[in-house]
Amino acid sequence: MDRSRRRILMGAAGAACLAGLPAPARARPGRTATLGGGAFGSYWRLTFSPGIDAGPVRAAVEHAIAAVDAALSPFRADSDISRFNALAPVGWIEVSAGAARVITEGLRIARLTGGAFDPTVGPVVARYGFGPISGSLAGSYDAIRIRGHGVGKTAPGLTFDPCGIAKGYGLDRIDGQLRALGLTSYLLELGGEVRARGRHPAGRAWRVAIERPEAGARTAQRILRLEDQALATSGDWIQSYQMNGRRLSHIIDPGRRAPVASHVASVSVIAPQAMTADALATGLMAMGPEKGLALAARLDLPVLYLLREGAELREAASPRFAPYVVA
Repeated sequence: MDRSRRRILMGAAGAACLAGLPAPARARPGRTATLGGGAFGSYWRLTFSPGIDAGPVRAAVEHAIAAVDAALSPFRADSDISRFNALAPVGWIEVSAGAARVITEGLRIARLTGGAFDPTVGPVVARYGFGPISGSLAGSYDAIRIRGHGVGKTAPGLTFDPCGIAKGYGLDRIDGQLRALGLTSYLLELGGEVRARGRHPAGRAWRVAIERPEAGARTAQRILRLEDQALATSGDWIQSYQMNGRRLSHIIDPGRRAPVASHVASVSVIAPQAMTADALATGLMAMGPEKGLALAARLDLPVLYLLREGAELREAASPRFAPYVVA
């Protein structure tokens, strides 16, 4: 799993697990207003038209953040996910609608990617020092059962690690709160992943950057136009370490039960739902470019791989990606 994603759920206990600082509220009169703050050890930032009352907007965002934390944080013993992970293999528990939605989508993406996105690898992630979930590696995601808001498991010790999908779900949850307030045009960012609604106040599509996968760098690799879409990126440059001369990435290859060993630096995915883009970015990172781009073509999905070739980066994109590129 992608450790850059799992930081979303660290809360106060894991504030060091996601890069980024709380973004201060600020405004640019006549163009856009920007509101932001801390979330899950990272940050959120909202860009929207000036003149909108910021009070209800901030309250709506904070309400959504609290709901996601209560449902999905593996650092809270009372969260839905922690209660499921502690569940014996006999019986069911009721979870919130949000947790049920995330589990359902996580299992769908797991099947879609042939297990490259695997929400049961939390214990492997923890073994390499990248996550908090302990448990058994017996069984597979097919041993997780869900009916409505009820979830159960048929393998003892099986766990669900939400961290490869939860940041995207957080974006979707905040997006729903903002639309309930009547907002129709804005750009929302959560820990580096974005969701666009409507158009920029200037009348054009929103523009977002895919950064070059380099530690400490804030250089754009590509500038994209987004409108009513989400963008998620999974990469190997935020969290990794050296062991015995080998770089261990925070991305876990479920088939090998070990960090991904490939020349893939990052994968970016555009999708209508942020949690779908989030989970697919993690899965496609583990799949590699050949299988990943084949799946993207089959799904008609905009995807960009950045591949390390010595000191250089090479792009490999699906056919649907080009129309989103501005520069």
